[in-house]
Amino acid sequence: MEGTVLDPAGGAPGATSASVMHRLRGVWRRRWVMLGVALAVTALTAAWTLRQPRIYAASTSLIIDVTAPRILDGEVKEVMGEERSNYWFNKEYYATQSEIITSRAVASRVVDRLGLSKDASFLGLPANQDPEERAKALEDADAVGLLRSRIQVVPGKDSRVMNIGVEDVDPARAALLSNEVAAAYMAENLALKLRTTEEARTWLEGRLDELGRQSKAGEMAVYDLKKDADMLSTSLESRLSIVSERINSYNLKLTEVRTRIAAQQARVDAIHRLRKDAGNDETWAEAVPGAKDGPIQDLKSRYGEQKAACAELTERYLPEHPKLLECNRKLDVVRADLLKSLTNVVRSAETQLAEAQGEEKNLNKLLDETKAEAFQVNKKAIEYGRLQRESDNNQRLYELVLKRLKDIELSGLLRTSNVRVLDPARPELLPVRPHTRRNLMVGWVMGLLLGLGVALFLEMLENTVGSQADVEDVLGLAFLGVVPRMEATKAPGDRDLYVHRAPRSAVAECCRAVRTNLLFMSPDHPCKTLVVTSSGPQEGKSTTCINLGVAMAQSGNRVLLLDTDMRRPRLHRAFGVPNDLGISSLVVGEGSLDKAVKSTEVPNLFVLPCGPLPPNPAELLHTRAFKELLRAAGEKFDRIILDSPPLNAVVDAAVLATQADGVVMVLKAGRTDRSAAKRALRSLADVQARMFGAILNDVDLRQPRYGDTYLGYQGYGPTQDEPKGGVAPS
Repeated sequence: MEGTVLDPAGGAPGATSASVMHRLRGVWRRRWVMLGVALAVTALTAAWTLRQPRIYAASTSLIIDVTAPRILDGEVKEVMGEERSNYWFNKEYYATQSEIITSRAVASRVVDRLGLSKDASFLGLPANQDPEERAKALEDADAVGLLRSRIQVVPGKDSRVMNIGVEDVDPARAALLSNEVAAAYMAENLALKLRTTEEARTWLEGRLDELGRQSKAGEMAVYDLKKDADMLSTSLESRLSIVSERINSYNLKLTEVRTRIAAQQARVDAIHRLRKDAGNDETWAEAVPGAKDGPIQDLKSRYGEQKAACAELTERYLPEHPKLLECNRKLDVVRADLLKSLTNVVRSAETQLAEAQGEEKNLNKLLDETKAEAFQVNKKAIEYGRLQRESDNNQRLYELVLKRLKDIELSGLLRTSNVRVLDPARPELLPVRPHTRRNLMVGWVMGLLLGLGVALFLEMLENTVGSQADVEDVLGLAFLGVVPRMEATKAPGDRDLYVHRAPRSAVAECCRAVRTNLLFMSPDHPCKTLVVTSSGPQEGKSTTCINLGVAMAQSGNRVLLLDTDMRRPRLHRAFGVPNDLGISSLVVGEGSLDKAVKSTEVPNLFVLPCGPLPPNPAELLHTRAFKELLRAAGEKFDRIILDSPPLNAVVDAAVLATQADGVVMVLKAGRTDRSAAKRALRSLADVQARMFGAILNDVDLRQPRYGDTYLGYQGYGPTQDEPKGGVAPS
């Protein structure tokens, strides 16, 4: 198994900051804390539960129908009796009933009926309270709100059953309150129905009066219209029929007159043409139609006879002959009569034309008057129809409202309800609260969760390296082993040479285990030089270095310990050797390696002291002479262990890490800060140092957190002839 070269991030490749398993192990290590918190929370829960008052519950079951029973005829509809068959409408209806049951109106009925506002037991007032304080408390108490808070409505699944539950400290009172709430709900439901019916009746009565006045006014308007239109004796339809007949009669007569006028006009026009064509011939009138009829024909015959007689006398007598003169005189008279008769015929034709034209004019006037009368009658008919419709509508509305009012008055006399009690409440002697078993289970679970939280919190607060998991998971280092805490001793030398003087102790065994792990880190290329360092002072670095050297020397290797801590050297005091000649002397060319190396009481273990303290230790370790010193020591010894200063204090350890085969980090259990250790590892990573692993020092195996992991070391101690003394390593 090769050593690990740290990356610049300060950890080994593949190492994580804090794995889940590490957290879980930390939490499990604090399982007794979790258990203690869980037991404490459970005990507090039990105490709280036992101090709670016993609450009893009672429930009344109601059956709530959507509509009330149909007692009246189906024609009589109640105000709130519409049919409800829609699923969502029914769901909303039952939700509304639940709200009504828990309303202040229902609770107020129960409080007033039972006098709960004066009941100190119901209000939870103490029995030994001062009378004045009790009176004030009763005045300030809200009995209605308190009762509402105790009412629970639970609808039955897929049914019309509604369960009304009430909780109280008294089981008998709980049953009483549940039954009273059910009764108050039924009363409030009926009162709501009656109030709605009364409001509807009041509104309908007002509307009925208004419609009655409107109906009467409409009938009077129809009467006045008939009176004004003279439609009292005959109906409007008859008047329209009479006017229509007159118009038809006038149209027929007008047609006849116009036909006659056309004929007369043609005759007059013909007479005028004859007169115009005849000139001075007065006999033109003979051609007039009708001139040959009646007296005119007689006059014409007489005129012909007289004319013939005059012609005969003209042949026999001279013009002055009396007989001829008399004959001519008679001829003139007959002729004058004939012309007069012909003139009368012409005048008769003209007179008949004028008479027909006058008749046409009169007929047109009568027709216009009749049409005007027809329009007036039609206008009256429209007005009459409008008034009649309004009157009929008002009458119909009046009758409808009157019927609905009678229905409401009849339905208001009913006291039927759609709610009925299925099972009344009965006192239950088993309390529903507090739930002791459930509370204890909840307390136990909450206690475990709180304990887990406390354990996690303590784990998060734990910022020191205390276990193998911390070394491997948090720091990402290979775990080489542990060094148990040594018991206090009087002699300081026993502390540093404890492994040599107590070879069968747990500390010696652990050091040998660390030695074995180091040797197996790289079996093909065993480490020659090894730097032992720590992140800070007082973490047992020098003691661990001595113990590790003793363990390697006991395996037959020649081991040299180099005290490279040139600021606070300690190895010469641990072995009781002089410090006048050492590493600082050899680097500057004073003395030789053989004279500077001192032997110890431990076979095969040698020590090279620091020597006089130099002013510039870091620069001294950078010199070529120091590298030559390491090479020369390596030729004479199998293992070289360098005791270096802390990494976070000075840079000496980082300088030494670049010249050695590897580095071993010493971590004091429960004291070395994780962040400090990470900073130290980043310092080594910056110089590309090879990291063998870490040793967990000063481990108290008696602590529970180490009991399972290092159980084998607790029974392994020194024999009777071995010293038992010792102190915690420095």
